[in-house]
Amino acid sequence: MEKLELLKAYWGYSSFKGAQQQVIDNITAKRDVLCVMPTGAGKSVCYQVPALMLEGVTIVISPLISLMTDQVRSLVNMGIKAAYLNSSLSASQQALAMQRARAGAYKIIYAAPEKLLTSDFLNMCKSINISMVAVDEAHCISHWGQDFRPDYLKIVDFIARLNHRPIVSAFTATATPEVREDIEHILQLNNPFVITTGFDRPNLSFQVMHPKKKDTQLLSIVRSSPEECGIVYCNTRSNVEDVCKMLQEAGIKALPYHAGMSMNERKQNQEAFIYDRCRVIVATNAFGMGIDKSDVAYVVHYNMPQNIEGYYQEAGRAGRDGSAAKCILLFSGKDYATNKFLIEKSIESSQLEPETAQIIVENKLRQLNAMYGYCNTADCLRAFILKYFGQPYSGYCGNCSNCTGDFVEKNITIEAQKVLSCIAKTKQRFGAKMIADILLGSKNQNIINNGFDSLSTYGLLKDNTRDEVNKIINYLIVKEYVFRTQDKFPILKLNGSSVKILKGELKVTMRTQRTDTLKREKAFTVSENDGYNEEMYDYIRSVRNQLAEEENVPAYVIFSNNSLKDMCIKKPTDLSQILNVSGVGTRKAENYGLIFITAIGLYCEYEKGFYTKEELQLTPTQLKNRSALYKEGTAVLHKQFGKGTVTLAKLKSDIIKVNFEKCGEKYISTAFFGMKPLTSKSN
Repeated sequence: MEKLELLKAYWGYSSFKGAQQQVIDNITAKRDVLCVMPTGAGKSVCYQVPALMLEGVTIVISPLISLMTDQVRSLVNMGIKAAYLNSSLSASQQALAMQRARAGAYKIIYAAPEKLLTSDFLNMCKSINISMVAVDEAHCISHWGQDFRPDYLKIVDFIARLNHRPIVSAFTATATPEVREDIEHILQLNNPFVITTGFDRPNLSFQVMHPKKKDTQLLSIVRSSPEECGIVYCNTRSNVEDVCKMLQEAGIKALPYHAGMSMNERKQNQEAFIYDRCRVIVATNAFGMGIDKSDVAYVVHYNMPQNIEGYYQEAGRAGRDGSAAKCILLFSGKDYATNKFLIEKSIESSQLEPETAQIIVENKLRQLNAMYGYCNTADCLRAFILKYFGQPYSGYCGNCSNCTGDFVEKNITIEAQKVLSCIAKTKQRFGAKMIADILLGSKNQNIINNGFDSLSTYGLLKDNTRDEVNKIINYLIVKEYVFRTQDKFPILKLNGSSVKILKGELKVTMRTQRTDTLKREKAFTVSENDGYNEEMYDYIRSVRNQLAEEENVPAYVIFSNNSLKDMCIKKPTDLSQILNVSGVGTRKAENYGLIFITAIGLYCEYEKGFYTKEELQLTPTQLKNRSALYKEGTAVLHKQFGKGTVTLAKLKSDIIKVNFEKCGEKYISTAFFGMKPLTSKSN
């Protein structure tokens, strides 16, 4: 089959999006590829479609068991022969899978990087024709990336040991220019087709909040989307447990996920989230790449992450089906110090060579400072992220809190001069907290012992709140009007811009937000319903969820939310029409098409008053029975139109005369039967 035929038959789409076709064409032309696409842009399709077109087997290297499981489950559901090999399988299960692979049972095999150089896996790979090695989450191979995995360095050796070199394709969502260069070099890509499609996700809205009480704010966010599922990221295991407990006590169905839990606990909680048995998962970044749930409506970061790469990847778990979704970060001043401590602690325990450790620490602190800048900028949040990845942006997106928030432009030159003067008076030997304490006129022991209460700058900003002073200092750091060292205890130092401000040669203005509440949230949230009937959508979504539970698969594996919305707009009445619904391929149409045609038809009958809401509540099995009658060309009329059945042929006449004793003139809706409504008159 050609690529478009495959796309339609298995994925249910009539055309490729973005650069997918370019990537596929280069792979099928047997050229190496390095592809950088944002989360949700369809990277998987870029290697899965060519995998079906190439003669041999494609090996997909993926870092997380959960990610492999989700991918393979979806492929098998679509009718594609796929399997995975990782530590979640027993020795006998792995042996059976490899036996089947040798027999040609699979087109795509997912493997964990630690599996690559084991003798049994290598021997299997040498016995089959491997057409392509696809490296997913390829940034894991780079020391410069936010999620370096030493096992990824085995990939090159694995490829070298194969009988012949296959096509090598590498895919990632978050890669700075340095990381992209690293991937190409380490994987030894041969004259690769390199493409960076852009990182923008227009369906995501971004917001940074500085709440006084994070728990209160988080509850407000979760309660504002009572029917939707979301992810809450925390920076430590203890925070995960505390936040999860708080949500549970507030009546929210929430579960934790972190590396301190057993593998079985993590698996159970993840599956509960994927199968919609819990609304919210509270997790550390261990959950970052491991979730492939397409209908996540919001992602909240309870703490500031350590880098923009990780933040954007985690935030990108939202809205993967293309629906509008929210990405909210709750920031506090403590987040910077906590993350700095965690970075230094992780390096200390890494047993790396001192020189290597120093390089990594410096890089991580540079990344942390960029993240800090994002949390404290008053400029467009989307532009800030995209510029970080080297993508130019206009600077106004209309879909982030900084672009749509209630801001006022304020001249803070005098306040800035007071801050800088205080740094100079203390001989540039202290950090932000000490400078703030002096300016606020604090009487703590440190101030008294150092004699800072006698400085001319002491108490100069005492009429301001601590929060206001901290924001001014943070702004000066972010705008590089003052330099903050990357030492264990960072100190503030003056630079050329500082001198210009002190001399009055440089004016300082700062945008300040009038409110930090969720009152204006609707202003920046993309939430148009695109013309579908929300009540019908809720009804067929409940049908899908029941069906998913019966089949023990995640709901989005049956149909995505976007597919359901498209059904509500198009209202398909037969199998040929349901194939025109976005995301509905041949296999899914065959398996589930009639059930949803039936459900939509019944809802149309309900809208015309022929059914009550209670009568709509049919199980998938009951809907299957109804759809079977439809398939046979027979329709069961509603009880008010008399007993028994009537053939479709009879219903096709322009006017049907049916004996009604009580009903009078009625319209018989035949949307359920694949026809336009027909007028029915009583005798």
